[in-house]
Amino acid sequence: MYLLIILIPLISTCVIIFFGRFLGKFGVSIFICVWMFICSFFSWLGLFEIGFFGSINYFKSVNWISSYMLNVCWGFLFDSVSIVIIVIVTTISSLVYLYSTSYMKYDPHIIRFLTYLMAFSFFMIVLVSSNNLVQLFVGWEGVGLVSYLLINFWFTRLNANQAAIKALLVNRIGDFSLLLGIFTIFYIFQSVDYSIIFSIVPYMDSQNFLFFQKKLNGLNLIAILLFIGACSKSAQFGLHTWLKDAMEGPTPVSALLHSSTMVLAGVYLILRFSPFLEFAPKGLFIITFFGAITCIYAATSGIFQNDIKKIIAYSTCSQLGYMVLACGISNYNVAIYHLFNHSWFKALLFLCAGSVIHALGNEQDLRKMGSLIQLLPFTYSMMLIGTFALIGFPFLTGFYSKDFIIELVLILKYSLAENYDKSFAYWFSCFAVFCTSFYSFKLLFFTFINKSNSSRIKIKNVHEGSFFLKAPLFILSVCSIFFGFLFKDLFIGIGSNFWGLSLFMLPNYLNWIEAEENLILSLKLVPLTLTILGFFLIFCTNFLVVNFIISIKLFKINRWVITFFTKQWYFDQIYNFLVIFLLNIGYKVTFKIIDRGFLEIFGPEGLLRSIPKWAYTFCNFQLGYFIHYIFIIIFSIVLFSLINFLKIFLFTHSFLIWKIILLFLLSFISLYTL
Repeated sequence: MYLLIILIPLISTCVIIFFGRFLGKFGVSIFICVWMFICSFFSWLGLFEIGFFGSINYFKSVNWISSYMLNVCWGFLFDSVSIVIIVIVTTISSLVYLYSTSYMKYDPHIIRFLTYLMAFSFFMIVLVSSNNLVQLFVGWEGVGLVSYLLINFWFTRLNANQAAIKALLVNRIGDFSLLLGIFTIFYIFQSVDYSIIFSIVPYMDSQNFLFFQKKLNGLNLIAILLFIGACSKSAQFGLHTWLKDAMEGPTPVSALLHSSTMVLAGVYLILRFSPFLEFAPKGLFIITFFGAITCIYAATSGIFQNDIKKIIAYSTCSQLGYMVLACGISNYNVAIYHLFNHSWFKALLFLCAGSVIHALGNEQDLRKMGSLIQLLPFTYSMMLIGTFALIGFPFLTGFYSKDFIIELVLILKYSLAENYDKSFAYWFSCFAVFCTSFYSFKLLFFTFINKSNSSRIKIKNVHEGSFFLKAPLFILSVCSIFFGFLFKDLFIGIGSNFWGLSLFMLPNYLNWIEAEENLILSLKLVPLTLTILGFFLIFCTNFLVVNFIISIKLFKINRWVITFFTKQWYFDQIYNFLVIFLLNIGYKVTFKIIDRGFLEIFGPEGLLRSIPKWAYTFCNFQLGYFIHYIFIIIFSIVLFSLINFLKIFLFTHSFLIWKIILLFLLSFISLYTL
């Protein structure tokens, strides 16, 4: 069964590549949906078996690399962490495939699109089910490659080309850091197999590196390198700029890759290497800081966006920040619980956005929408459920996990004195709750409730999608309502042994009992209060005091603040400046001065050009006059006598300096004669 979960996407991809033209659009659509639903069924069976019976599956297939100490096999590990991610990947993939058969029905390249989607599912399953770092890196790179192909699916669009290249380049930074982390792990542990390195992590706590005469703790270094790799895939602060631009791909791509599956790869990497992080306190603090700053960055940037998909993309970035924040405070089970919950309602929001875009003829600007509540009632109902789940409305899926993360950060602030420096995370996460509520209801108001700004032609053609567009929305809405409650006790319940040895947490960080029992009700209601405040503010600015808000924007300082957030904290401008600056240095200094200047003049080409001229010059000295030879002999004797005389009064080793000076003099003479 577990081997079929891996082989079904692989074989399906190969079949579509070689026989897709014979099956046709309709045949490929049926083939890919049926087999992915079967794969999803097997993954749910695996979750039931592993979760309730503790039957962890670890098996190796064939040898791959064998070189001295490095032995790598194609092996797979199906434990609690990996099977939960696989359930998310296969279930949402099957729903997105079903959605895509209707959404991309009139696209002439739908077979190529479905092939990319199936290949992505295969690489994602390889990534999360691998039992060693090398195989994980294969899945990691495969996911990045397919992501590039899917973002650039409409390759005739310039924006899609640029977004795909940007995503690829930003992810190269994380990939390089992940490679350095793998090399460091192999250097310390002499293995890349999870079962070996995780079992001896506590014994390597004092392992240090000497880097520029400074000692670096090996586990802290590994934690930081792996986290940088996770930052690129999960769009954390600093390496987040590719995520919003990736919305240039088709909407099913955004729903599958950039909200529910691929962006979770970085969080999965952190979860999988929890044994390293628990013994790397500096690494944990860095993870906490970046998780908190990502929450507030994405939330503030999402407020001022007008593209419906980019607003949801920034909400994805913000929710990923919550997951990373939970990992930073060593509550990995809560992080994966929020990851599980987030996947359903975020896929629902993206597919609802796709339904709106499909109904309006590919219109994505919120300012050109409005009054769709009467024309698209089903889509509005589904998006309302997804929005309430996102903002953490009580008793929906997002409420159980996101609010619990904030409570854990708060209890950590008061319980452990040595972790008091992490209290900033509480204020950042609370402000992100307020901003999330603001832009979520902004999306609803501008799309469905406000007066229409669309043309009459578009309004006349607005209609609900077919059954294949509606069915995935309904299934995801049910998941967004009930899954948070149904899986709470299994994932984070007191006494639950669901995670077993898959996640490792030191006892001094286990504080979810205190967060559940010791916090007073008023502190627990802070996120809900901020959510209501965000709704009240957007309601007032949208309906009651519109002119007042417009007049506030006219003040210069407010224009600066609004421009700052509208430009996403000027990250793109800063990166463009740095890239252009480095390219100018590369051309004007490295290329023109060093490469074509110094190295060519004093290198082989300079010698090739100067030797004939020197030879011609020396030949001119051979005039046959005795007085010329006498002058050259006397000049040479005086020159070398002077050098030996100076050598006596200087340090003995300084004669090398004079040789270098003489060499440079001869070089400049050579340069003068060229």
